[in-house]
Amino acid sequence: IPIVRPAPQPAIPRPQFADHSPCKALPTTYTGTMRISVQRVNEASIAVLNDLGTLDPTFDVQQIGLGLLLTVEIEPDDDETTIDMMANRVLTLRCFDGPQGSLPQSVQEIRGEILSIPQPLTSLHSPATGRPQLVAEDTDDEHANLTWIRFNEALRSGNVPVYEGRYGARMRIGSIVDGPFQFTLISD
Repeated sequence: IPIVRPAPQPAIPRPQFADHSPCKALPTTYTGTMRISVQRVNEASIAVLNDLGTLDPTFDVQQIGLGLLLTVEIEPDDDETTIDMMANRVLTLRCFDGPQGSLPQSVQEIRGEILSIPQPLTSLHSPATGRPQLVAEDTDDEHANLTWIRFNEALRSGNVPVYEGRYGARMRIGSIVDGPFQFTLISD
């Protein structure tokens, strides 16, 4: 009986920064500072919820079309240098389709949009008995919120529309992902 093997699949191009350097793979343990989860989306939206779990009337629902959905985690030692470096990485990341399946375009080049969501630092606490619990790690919420706001302003300086969630709020996030295409950028 002959063995039938599936046809080989074409290689998926790796995302690149504008200088054509490949994105680095994540280490097995995270020891960096700012961390950004990036999803390429056809559309995304965010709504802030109030204490009752219904839409907060003081927050307008934010929506984007083709672009990037970012989940941004700030650490206490993040500064202006980190903000500028990470904003540049996001703005110049070549992750949008071009001819023949290559990824030659950045969010700036396609005139896309960005939806930025703050992610407060949390860790999973696993007690000896009982269920694991998420525990907030942010010791300085004000620093994290201001750093996230400055990061969004740095993105806007690249002439890309940036829409935001609300720091520390419970949010409902919806997206239609163009992929699967999700990865994490970390500052070195």
